[in-house]
Amino acid sequence: MQLTDTRPNYGRIDFEGLPNTRDLGGLPAADGRRVRRGRLLRSGTLYFATAADRRRLLEDYRLRAVVDLRGEDELAEYPDGMELMPAVRYVHADALKGTVAGISQNAEARAQLEAARMNDDDPARFMEMVYPHILLGESGIAAYRALVRCVLETTDGAVLWHCHFGRDRCGMGSMLVEVLLGVPTEAVEEDYLATNRFNPDPADERTDANLRFIRAAVAAATREFGGVMGYAREALGVTDAEVAELRGRYLEDA
Repeated sequence: MQLTDTRPNYGRIDFEGLPNTRDLGGLPAADGRRVRRGRLLRSGTLYFATAADRRRLLEDYRLRAVVDLRGEDELAEYPDGMELMPAVRYVHADALKGTVAGISQNAEARAQLEAARMNDDDPARFMEMVYPHILLGESGIAAYRALVRCVLETTDGAVLWHCHFGRDRCGMGSMLVEVLLGVPTEAVEEDYLATNRFNPDPADERTDANLRFIRAAVAAATREFGGVMGYAREALGVTDAEVAELRGRYLEDA
């Protein structure tokens, strides 16, 4: 049941080649306000964008910055084509660098992860274990710090962040931005799950967006930092003044 997110089609933008590019604008946020439209975009890789899609990003959304959360191998296979948008700032922030291959130096933790990967009785267990590491791993902290810095430094026009399809690494980044803006938990979760509506691939219990995954990440942040806001403050270095700046820039009266 949709409880909080009242955006038409969960903010999806009807691009020709980008199935899961969505505008956070319209989400409910702090103090009864809503996220300002056309400024904060979540997406999959821009490799599949058509010329018309790029033109719309530049002209309709005044795209100013792209934060790419993918690894070097993904960039090599599906480059964003930033040379076609030379005026747009590009930030590469690999959120999973070395994480899945060696999530922990602890042999027991590695064995648990491998067992979860092979567990057919609970195919979602592997990603449930990975999500906390996306957020709290060293590369994840560096990547999401870069994302928040980019959002803070972009004083006009839109910021777009993405991974490959816009689900896991992008989902964690979107959750973080939304929490900083005071979006309630129900709407954060609805926005995260909406990715499943726009995935052209067959449903897959191992990888589809799942509340178990995002809640595992939030639980880990709560254990380590007292919550996602604590994670933003302590791990990413976001100050109260910067939270106020973000809300002043990206929120508007409902």
